[in-house]
Amino acid sequence: MADTRKCPYCAEEIRAEALRCPYCRSRVAMPDHDRWYRNHPERRVAGVAAAVAHALGLPIMGVRLGFVVLAFVHLLGPIVYGALWLLVPFAPAEPSPLERGLAAAQDWVAHLRGQGRVAPPPPDAPPRDRANGLGGDAVPGSPLV
Repeated sequence: MADTRKCPYCAEEIRAEALRCPYCRSRVAMPDHDRWYRNHPERRVAGVAAAVAHALGLPIMGVRLGFVVLAFVHLLGPIVYGALWLLVPFAPAEPSPLERGLAAAQDWVAHLRGQGRVAPPPPDAPPRDRANGLGGDAVPGSPLV
């Protein structure tokens, strides 16, 4: 049977994709980092509970209940939920909201320092005429000069 493996705790044959052993109820799968995204079909508000549940192999209602219980412990639930919302991307190949915000802040600071996304002129471009604001392609004697 190619689609089975042995449980490392009780040595029983289990399915290869099993997260828990059905015999000893031990967790046999490692957390899957590819499942850390919020766009799951079971998501409700922002998808954080669904992302945590899918990544760790936990029941979604248990994770949601955990966030509600943590809300009554020094408001830890909303703080953790908000932090995970910033850190976990919406889709698997997208950057997280925190990464997008940091990139926007870097662009803004670069723009303030004068290093915006304006491409520098190519090295073989003629110099600009600073006196009248014309580019290097102005021809003497033309109406623009």
